[in-house]
Amino acid sequence: MSSLTIFHTSRPEQPSFQSSDPAEIATKLEQQGIRFEQWQASAEIDASTSHEAIITAYADDIARLKQQGGYVTVDVISLSSDHPDKAAFRQKFLAEHTHSEDEVRFFVRGEGLFCLHLGDHIYQVLCQQNDLISVPANTPHWFDMGSEPNFTAIRLFNNPEGWVANFTGSDIANQFPLLP
Repeated sequence: MSSLTIFHTSRPEQPSFQSSDPAEIATKLEQQGIRFEQWQASAEIDASTSHEAIITAYADDIARLKQQGGYVTVDVISLSSDHPDKAAFRQKFLAEHTHSEDEVRFFVRGEGLFCLHLGDHIYQVLCQQNDLISVPANTPHWFDMGSEPNFTAIRLFNNPEGWVANFTGSDIANQFPLLP
């Protein structure tokens, strides 16, 4: 189940807000300039569905976002728990960083935890199947795929080169809970 947990940066052990209601999650995030939506595929999707078929199944929503956000590149990424570099990938994303463009992710299956550092608060958004999150450019954040990742996500980019991180050097991510 998708969820939003908000912490004050001085109290990583005590959430100040929690919700699993998608409408409430979307409203709270929208107040911070973050898009959160839920999509439905136009075709059946499973772990064996090709990346091309996944993009086709969500073509209308992808086209809408491309038009609204000026995104030029769309791809699909999958990671499973048997990937030999899963620990290195997880570690790379756990460091707080920003991007010069929006980070747009739609979870076709599986889950991931986006942790957004917004002023004096950390917004942890557990995204699961059918969830879209768009983290605005230059927003400090980190991402946890868990120790046994198993997800497929659609990514949209303004930059044709794709994902480019600017690491902040902060260790704040080490203070907050992660996925098992």
